[in-house]
Amino acid sequence: MLVLSRKLNEKIIIDGNIEITVLAVENGSVKLGIKAPKEIEILRKELLEEVKAENKAAVQNKRYLKKLEDFYGGSL
Repeated sequence: MLVLSRKLNEKIIIDGNIEITVLAVENGSVKLGIKAPKEIEILRKELLEEVKAENKAAVQNKRYLKKLEDFYGGSL
């Protein structure tokens, strides 16, 4: 992991076409602005982890449903 220190309005360039700017620092929070080509997906990690957890739960529920269907001899 690369660790950088940046001040307000300073920028980081990634791969020549992604620009990250420090917009604000207040109350222990940093606000970043990101300029990137539209084809580059940008996600907050906590939301991505939440979606992964929901997908795992959905698969698990599908397995339970299948077991119930098998137990009752057909679809519910």
